[in-house]
Amino acid sequence: MRISRSKPRGMSRRALALAAAAFLALPLSACGSGQDGGGSTDASGKVEGDITFQTWNLRANFKSYFDGLIADFEKKYPDTHVKWIDQPAEGYADKIGADAAGGTLPDVVNVSPDLVAPLAKAGLAMDLDKAAGKYRSEYLDGAWASHRIPGMSGTYAFPWYLNTGPLFYNKSLFEQAGLDPDQPPKTYDDLFTDALKMAKQSDGKVATLANVPTIEDFGRYGVELMDKQGTGFAFNDAKGVQLLTKYKELYDAKALDPQALTATPESSGKKFLTEAVAMNPGSALDLDNFKKQAPNLYKNIGITDQITSTGHVNMYVMGVMVNSRTKHTPAAVAFAHFVTDAQNQMSFARKVAIFPSTAGSLDDPYFTKEDGTDETRVRIAAAKSLKSAVNYTPVLFSDQMKTALRNEVAKALQGKESPKTALDNAVKACDQLLQQEG
Repeated sequence: MRISRSKPRGMSRRALALAAAAFLALPLSACGSGQDGGGSTDASGKVEGDITFQTWNLRANFKSYFDGLIADFEKKYPDTHVKWIDQPAEGYADKIGADAAGGTLPDVVNVSPDLVAPLAKAGLAMDLDKAAGKYRSEYLDGAWASHRIPGMSGTYAFPWYLNTGPLFYNKSLFEQAGLDPDQPPKTYDDLFTDALKMAKQSDGKVATLANVPTIEDFGRYGVELMDKQGTGFAFNDAKGVQLLTKYKELYDAKALDPQALTATPESSGKKFLTEAVAMNPGSALDLDNFKKQAPNLYKNIGITDQITSTGHVNMYVMGVMVNSRTKHTPAAVAFAHFVTDAQNQMSFARKVAIFPSTAGSLDDPYFTKEDGTDETRVRIAAAKSLKSAVNYTPVLFSDQMKTALRNEVAKALQGKESPKTALDNAVKACDQLLQQEG
């Protein structure tokens, strides 16, 4: 997938689900031989055969890395041959769906959790708890769990690279509000207290936040987002209502920026740049921007973890799935593991601003030792928080569902609906979308 500090957007998951379902309707003779018309989950045999590996918009920037990776694998296993396919970012889910329907899904596929979900439901993603359970301890617990599907047992992709973003805050604005600039809020309760104080002290001129709560905020607040069976959403419980009620208080007090309802990451960043907002998520690229465009802000910048009341920040994760219909299970599983093992993930992380999902890798000096640069400051802060991070976004939560939640949150903040009614409506809309996509 194209490398980004934010979560990759899900694309046409409805189309992917339909195509995967269509694939199941094909005659089994079109699917090869073996279990359910395909390969076996037994990866213990000889690693041999020709396999295909598909990535998501990575060839342009990382061709030499993947050429070397494949050459190393083929050297280790001389009886294998890996054909690398790279697909453009646009229409990636549709391409996977078409391949699933046509019986041409590659043996090893770069996926995000929301893309693997319909394939797993259709029986096209191999259960790695069965096929590769011996490797599980090599990965961070939260990363391995990120490709599990509610209502199903099993794990359906190796975790690959992770991303998260620390939170920037303006120490000067905290100090002006009578808050300790070296003790930024850690939990949502801290945040609500500090934000209301800052709004009061500045007479509503300085907001602490520029963004409305998203599904990740509900997760970090400790709300149960979905039932265990994966049949319905649950973020309209008492804790969810409590969170939205608190955001309504912030909005009324101008502790939440009045333009938060229509904010984009760019507009929120601009508010932070002009010191109208005290806290904002960001990356090393933003720090460089502050240094050039807002030296006063840069001089007073603080870096802290994401706000969380669970003790675990949110992470975004990419994965590597094995096609359950592969005719070369040992080779496909071995290659998917090879791509995501500690050595190769560490090598990839040194080329681009991502983080390994392998246990122990984040203790490497590259992620722990300061060298005086802004890039390293942010990398160290993010790596530290990732060790126990969780992918809060439910794998079944689509872009349409995000829009439904955002619309209802806006109504609650504007006073058009109570927080309880807004979340009830959001859950109802998301449940309906879930049934359509299932």
